[in-house]
Amino acid sequence: MTDLSRDQLATYRSTQTAPDGFDDFWAGTLAEAARHDIGVRLNQVETNLETISVYDVTFRGFAGQDVRAWLRVPAHATGPLPAVVQYVGYGGGRGHALENLLWASAGFAHLQMDTRGQGSGWSLGATPDEAPSQPQVPGVMTRGILDPATYYYRRMFTDAVRAVDAARSLDVVDNNRIAVLGGSQGGGNALAVAGLRSDLAAAVAFVPFLCDFPRALAVTESYPYKEIIDYLVVHRTEVDPVRRTLAYFDGVNFAARATAPALFSAALRDTVCPPSTVFGAFHEYGGEKEIEVWEFNGHEGGGILDEERALAFLRSRL
Repeated sequence: MTDLSRDQLATYRSTQTAPDGFDDFWAGTLAEAARHDIGVRLNQVETNLETISVYDVTFRGFAGQDVRAWLRVPAHATGPLPAVVQYVGYGGGRGHALENLLWASAGFAHLQMDTRGQGSGWSLGATPDEAPSQPQVPGVMTRGILDPATYYYRRMFTDAVRAVDAARSLDVVDNNRIAVLGGSQGGGNALAVAGLRSDLAAAVAFVPFLCDFPRALAVTESYPYKEIIDYLVVHRTEVDPVRRTLAYFDGVNFAARATAPALFSAALRDTVCPPSTVFGAFHEYGGEKEIEVWEFNGHEGGGILDEERALAFLRSRL
């Protein structure tokens, strides 16, 4: 065990609170993005698959900047289909067109969003982060961290919300049956979108990252959270501005505003996203919720069993 016991997790509550102006900050951010037409562009990709059609997608995200994605749908589908909008873990991008075929194989329209400025750690990315350069620890956790307006995750979370708009614009998608899903950083994205939108049918967050920053910075020495610790080792006088910024991006605060039915997972030996940070968001979640806990696993969580459980969960909600 690397964190609290199962009994302790049942009663644990995060100390994170939403800063004054949290809702106005996000309402203004999303209103600014909405001034740009979503501008979805689709190009079918030749994959030699017989049962799934794949499209290279571009849509306008934060500040009207282009964001890439894959759209995978059952071949010859005319819709309207339930849709899964998926977000990617830290360091990864949307990957290859032939990867991640589960959701389309199960009959969903599957939009997998690329991750701006990432996609060279373990899977391919194709979207730049168009932001001014600032001093930061390698990675994106401290990019623009001294101000919520310039922080990296303001741009990413806005992209994630806009990805749902992109899905809603597609003729093949049933707008009343859209879910968001992701693991680790992707799970953090899913929680943020669930807190920022009221039109989702479901949300799935496997071992979510970006939750309960006060707890994470106190108990883990693992990256990516450690990027923030490394930054503060050098920028000793910036602790208060950093904590203030992080509060605007904490999954705990988004969870408190969410209403869609949600499935979480946590792993009791996870040092990357300690289970207490996941439970910090889970206990605040405002909608119907359930959680799978993997006693002997680390950050891999339930692996394929998480996906199997999510498939059943989404079948029941979509």
